Amino acid sequence: MPDPQDWIAADPDPRTRAELRALTPEQLTERFSHTLHFGTAGLRGPVRAGPSGMNVAVVVRTTSALGHWLIDAGHAGATVVVGRDARHGSAEFAEACAEVLAAQGFDVVRLPGTSPTPLIAFACRDLGAQAAVAVTASHNPPADNGYKVYVAGGAQLIPPGDTEIERLIATAAPADTVPRRAVSADDPRSAANTERYLARLTTRFGRASASPVRIALTPMHGVGGAHALTALRRAGFADVHVVADQFAPDPDFPTVRFPNPEEPGASDRLLALAADIDADLAIALDPDADRCAVGARVDGTWRMLTGDETGALLGRYLLGSTDLDTPVVAGTIVSGSLLRAVAGAAGARYVTTLTGFKWLVRAGEPLLYAYEEAIGHCVDPVAVRDKDGISASVVAALLTHHRVRAGSDLAAALRELFVDHGVHVTTQHSIRVSDLDRITDIMSGLRANPPATLAGIAVTADDFVSRDDELRTNAVALSGAAADSAVSVRVMARPSGTEPKLKYYLEVVAGPDESGPGGSGVAATSARLHALAAEVIADLPR
Repeated sequence: MPDPQDWIAADPDPRTRAELRALTPEQLTERFSHTLHFGTAGLRGPVRAGPSGMNVAVVVRTTSALGHWLIDAGHAGATVVVGRDARHGSAEFAEACAEVLAAQGFDVVRLPGTSPTPLIAFACRDLGAQAAVAVTASHNPPADNGYKVYVAGGAQLIPPGDTEIERLIATAAPADTVPRRAVSADDPRSAANTERYLARLTTRFGRASASPVRIALTPMHGVGGAHALTALRRAGFADVHVVADQFAPDPDFPTVRFPNPEEPGASDRLLALAADIDADLAIALDPDADRCAVGARVDGTWRMLTGDETGALLGRYLLGSTDLDTPVVAGTIVSGSLLRAVAGAAGARYVTTLTGFKWLVRAGEPLLYAYEEAIGHCVDPVAVRDKDGISASVVAALLTHHRVRAGSDLAAALRELFVDHGVHVTTQHSIRVSDLDRITDIMSGLRANPPATLAGIAVTADDFVSRDDELRTNAVALSGAAADSAVSVRVMARPSGTEPKLKYYLEVVAGPDESGPGGSGVAATSARLHALAAEVIADLPR
């Protein structure tokens, strides 16, 4: 652990030096009790001074380590892309990152202003860069920021690269001794790259001619609004209405408790707008626009679809329009099973990976589509090897266009999936903790003494720690089927990789025969399964 006084003396930012000097001895000890862990493709934490926060000194030392890692791998002088979102500190962090890499001899393409994260991933792949850094904390609370690393090909960093970089961070020079060289943000490659990204969307997915589809859209105070509007309009969607007080980037996210479309209440303004304008589709992007949530009018009421529902809808649409021979579609160990059924019916190969797009985009070839239940969708892996909320928005709009042109809608498309493959209900339950030992205790209990039943259904446990394949991870699955019906239940328990909480992922499924003739029983079956899911949650260990 670095010495506090040495760190303060070497901090190149006078604001964070002053912040540390103003702390009490107890506060200073807390700031230096740990360092940000370099995992999940990079760093993420609160914007504050010291090694346990996101600040210029941490970014400088991290970037120095990243550069040395690239040089050690034989990539001295290679192209590296740097971009950022609009969070507190992002401009300063991106500037420091670009300057350190430039001083190390890299050809740095610094994207001007703010950029959606998928555009940075695209630039890494499009420009043949050996790495890219996105300064973003995605959908984290306003106090946070982060540092996300992509490698050659535009996919997120994976082990052992992350641990190798973390070791180099631990031995990095004091921040004020790391060389830096100014980098212009006025690089012609940046504008050309953005244009190629937007042009690729219509090349890949086509264009809706004179579409009647009306769309409600929110970028949730993030950086994806302008790009999403341009992409949708180029794809033929001119009737797009935005949530006005959420459109401009704002690092304080004033209208939402958490800037995450999955959070209860976060999409209320969007759904109200959709109802007011009689929309056909509602779209919520998260603040860095790498995730996309879809809303629709279901049984007369506007609601956000789950990530699993959207995943199955987009997956079926893409499978129905591809000429790939045995395409690959992918989900994770916590994804629902509906897309697997859709893929099987379409003759595609379904692959299960660990959570996170760093694994999903490496599921196999030819990869057509990958998604995770946390509203992440990779709809064009040839161009963007990560989740991309903007391209997913275009695909959702095109799917809606074809349904509306046929006198149908998204709700009918979802109902058809349930008729064909059974009604699937997925939900989550999280336990947020202040003491991480509590998560350890719950996971230990699930392994040593798992529940025999959930909501009266006998279940068995599958400990993923004991696996000897690529799915080995800290998770426990509980699954079983009702003896007197075609209803099954599955629960996956795993600690969150980015927040101090334990997450339970639930899926309850009723067979296709439960949907009734022509889908007449889907609504009633869905209500019954939601009630069953609530009973399952009540039985879960806490």
